[in-house]
Amino acid sequence: MVTVGSGVREIRIRDVSGAYRIIYLAVLDDRVVVIHAFQKKTAQTAKKDLDLAMERLRRWKTQR
Repeated sequence: MVTVGSGVREIRIRDVSGAYRIIYLAVLDDRVVVIHAFQKKTAQTAKKDLDLAMERLRRWKTQR
């Protein structure tokens, strides 16, 4: 998900209850950082979900 940041990936899950997304950053060696997980209500990812993911990624990077 280049929209959120460099190296950020997305897992898409679809089942009978709906569509879900997990936005994460795979940090080499020993961790995967889940930035945001949510149920999708529309075909396009909502701006508020992208903004939240970008803010969480920014905070995570400044804490390292």
